[in-house]
Amino acid sequence: MKYIAKYFLLGVLAAMAIAPLRAQVANLVSSDTLVSAPAPGLDPNQPDESVLTIKTRVNEVNVLFIATDKHGKFVRNLDEKDFAILDDHLPPQSIVNFRRETDLPIQLGLLIDTSGSVRGRFDFEQDAAVGFLQNTIRPNFDKAFVVAFNGHSQIMQGFTDNPALLSAAVHRMRDGGGTALYDAIYRACRDNLMKDHQDRPSRRAIVVVSDGEDNQSEFTEAQAIEMAQRAEVIIYAISTDDSGLILRGDKVLQRIAEATGGRAFFPYKMKDMKNAFAAIADELRSQYIISYHPANFEADGRYRPIEITALKKDLQVRSRKGYFAPRQ
Repeated sequence: MKYIAKYFLLGVLAAMAIAPLRAQVANLVSSDTLVSAPAPGLDPNQPDESVLTIKTRVNEVNVLFIATDKHGKFVRNLDEKDFAILDDHLPPQSIVNFRRETDLPIQLGLLIDTSGSVRGRFDFEQDAAVGFLQNTIRPNFDKAFVVAFNGHSQIMQGFTDNPALLSAAVHRMRDGGGTALYDAIYRACRDNLMKDHQDRPSRRAIVVVSDGEDNQSEFTEAQAIEMAQRAEVIIYAISTDDSGLILRGDKVLQRIAEATGGRAFFPYKMKDMKNAFAAIADELRSQYIISYHPANFEADGRYRPIEITALKKDLQVRSRKGYFAPRQ
């Protein structure tokens, strides 16, 4: 018994000596490190209090952008050294990655205004939208959903990679009613395209077909833009106004697109709408992505502006204007 008591006392003393050592190790581990190493001979599937695990958030920002020449044509052969980036008015602490993004899946939302104000060209718009989906969504790789909106939003087809289902959803739409454009954008971003809902990296975009004349939304234009920025969604807008004038709704579509790094199209003739859809499809195949760690980053929920400029003459860059930092 005296030997048992002796070994028990030695075990207690050893445990007391190890505890402060663990504290010292924890203080020495970098805040950007994830450590999880089970002791030799232990089953890694069984919990063990002696395993030291430190999990921290890594601050990495991903920005999709496109570059065009002075004629507006996409430039697809550029490198990291051809661009300068400012995040919250400062150069990034470090660049993690830079690449062309044609091989990243697309998560796409098609939002079609079915209000009474778009009645004149509705059938043609449906056909143009179907052609766009068939040419853009790659089965077993990309996914899209379809929303019809007037005074209310209705999901006609949830996320799928099946062009036939998407096409059928577009053709089931019927026109009539008011217009709640901001609500449609806000809910599509929040409910379908937020990063937390994604199980793999992807490009997130929305194509809106509307005259931009909102008269029934609960949310504001600013709230719709903010939700799109939080979800890191690029918005493309195709105006259904065929007056040949730049009306109030056209300006709304322009602002929403520019704030999210997208583009607005104003087709005057019916054939121009197909060209607008084709231009969007081409742009989705011409994007770059830069990933970086911002300087002086704080998880304070604050909006941080982004500015990307081309260092080569006569090149223009288009990207989202900024993002909201996470809040810890």
